[in-house]
Amino acid sequence: MATHRVTARVLPVSPDGAVLLLREQDPARRGEIYWASVGGAVDPGESLRETAVRELLEETGIVVPPDDLVGPVHQLVDPFSWGGVAYVGDSTYFAVRVPRDARVTFDRLEPEEIGNLLGADWWRPEDLPDEVAVRPSGLRDIMRAAVAAIPPSRHGGEQ
Repeated sequence: MATHRVTARVLPVSPDGAVLLLREQDPARRGEIYWASVGGAVDPGESLRETAVRELLEETGIVVPPDDLVGPVHQLVDPFSWGGVAYVGDSTYFAVRVPRDARVTFDRLEPEEIGNLLGADWWRPEDLPDEVAVRPSGLRDIMRAAVAAIPPSRHGGEQ
């Protein structure tokens, strides 16, 4: 039986409409690389917004206040596995404006993320090739929703 896992996820959107994604692998399927959003499980007593900003800090080193989050921009319930464990993910997605030159670090990763979170890069939804693996499979549409949720006046310039 799959474990129910409530998560908060955040899609940092740059001023030029690109989204910061994480390059990852499942420790049970090493070498099968995919791109995913920042995020993780809600801790007891935490709100979804608190989880989203905590995960953004842990997984990228980027600090934003909860009030800067826009959304939710998407909600998704879908089955997945990680580390050989079956889950049903109940994910709430937020968007947040972040400068494209924000410094990304992996200094605060959880032990199980070390060696499985392999990098980060900015992608425009239309530039992420169809043959590139993403999780969940509808991530490109979720990215479009995040970009659309950030008012154009806030992502229209260069930074």
